[in-house]
Amino acid sequence: VQLQASGGGLVQAGGSLRLSCAASDGTLSSYTVAWFRQAPGKGREFVAAISRSNNRAYYDDSVKGRFTISRDNTKNTQSLQMNSVKPEDTAVYYCAVGRPVLSAIGDPGMYYSWGQGTLVTVSS
Repeated sequence: VQLQASGGGLVQAGGSLRLSCAASDGTLSSYTVAWFRQAPGKGREFVAAISRSNNRAYYDDSVKGRFTISRDNTKNTQSLQMNSVKPEDTAVYYCAVGRPVLSAIGDPGMYYSWGQGTLVTVSS
């Protein structure tokens, strides 16, 4: 499956942004969907995911309560609603799909299809 991410841009601290990711076929429901991010000079880090096995959402502590991940299998899309953004949220955001076990849901190595990345810049 191919993924196309969109929605990045420049936003002021405290503002909101919504990222979207469209899948090329109708198989999204068979995958765990996730968002990762990579800030300059840092590794790729887990942001959020929705498990295909129990349909629950999982978040990194740094975004819990501010970001919301969702999926629409009928439209083959997943989204990340980002609220109360902070300068430290500045990064390139990537959507991904895979079939990780729950204990590895935050491991980027468990995902095998990635979107091209969309840049989010939060100004202070």
